[in-house]
Amino acid sequence: MAPRPNWKGYLKLSLVSCSIALYPATSATERVSFNQLNRNTGNRIKYKKVDAETSEEVESADIVKGYQVDKGHRRRRPRGHLQARATDHS
Repeated sequence: MAPRPNWKGYLKLSLVSCSIALYPATSATERVSFNQLNRNTGNRIKYKKVDAETSEEVESADIVKGYQVDKGHRRRRPRGHLQARATDHS
């Protein structure tokens, strides 16, 4: 598959105009992906989402956004709350 340009435009010099396209310098297959490793053992580090109180692992579907109201009291943010506020001010 041919790479798609990141930007297309024209360079205009007096009466002459040239079309220009900027392409990425690397492809997805040439990119290097780094992992975090334990310095002592060389093993890969994994992050688990764990409940702070019960120390049980939590599924991604069960995680919601929220904020702290008082010490020890948290409130969930309703879905679409920020999007609704952004459209109210427009």
